[in-house]
Amino acid sequence: MKNTKSSVSETGHAKNIANLQDVISFCKGYGEKYNPVKEELKITGLETLYQDAFQKLSETQTKKTVFDNATNQRAEIFKELNPLATKIINALAVSETNPIMLSNAKSYNKKLQGKTKAKTSEPSSEENPEPVTKTISTSQQSYDSKINNFSNLIQVLEQSEAYNPNEEELKIVSLQAKLTDMKGKNTTLIHAYTEYSNARLSRDQVLYNDFTGLCQVAKEIKQYVKSVFGATSPQYKQISGILFSKVKS
Repeated sequence: MKNTKSSVSETGHAKNIANLQDVISFCKGYGEKYNPVKEELKITGLETLYQDAFQKLSETQTKKTVFDNATNQRAEIFKELNPLATKIINALAVSETNPIMLSNAKSYNKKLQGKTKAKTSEPSSEENPEPVTKTISTSQQSYDSKINNFSNLIQVLEQSEAYNPNEEELKIVSLQAKLTDMKGKNTTLIHAYTEYSNARLSRDQVLYNDFTGLCQVAKEIKQYVKSVFGATSPQYKQISGILFSKVKS
């Protein structure tokens, strides 16, 4: 599903950069009259800032695509885990005679499945005619926990002399390969998120730093043009309405 908030944020960043390009164009049009002392406000400084901001946004978008792909790939392989674990328990139940071993396997499966148990029930009321059941989650739903519980389940199977299914996907070697794949995709996602997060930090530094960021520079440009041409001048009116805003993402 499309992340609307993220999409709006990315559009906001791009709009700020595009608006800077418009401001630069106007400033160039002022010719020699646009002659600020501050290097960052000179045309060459503004063009450098624009290119840097554009590059940082592009890098962030690229890292986000990698992160999104890694997220989808991890979700896909973990989506198969719960039904696979159920098959494993059923295969073990018809072969294993040791009740303790079967109980241990079921315990790990229960954590994988995310089962919950009732704690208390509140009496019904006119506003809420049905009893409200509070639950305590017995699941460990983080991906690291799922990997750990699946690994423990495999260890139980390895200790069972009776567990030897004919189905290829339920064989221990196949389960070990699945576990390795899950670990790999989980690690890939972690690294992808780190790179995406760092790219966002770099982008935000260029766009929104309180002293050197694009939005601050744009504010100073407007102040300079206002001081040179006047508050009611057509030059100031050209750029005063061009909006720059800090975007949360």
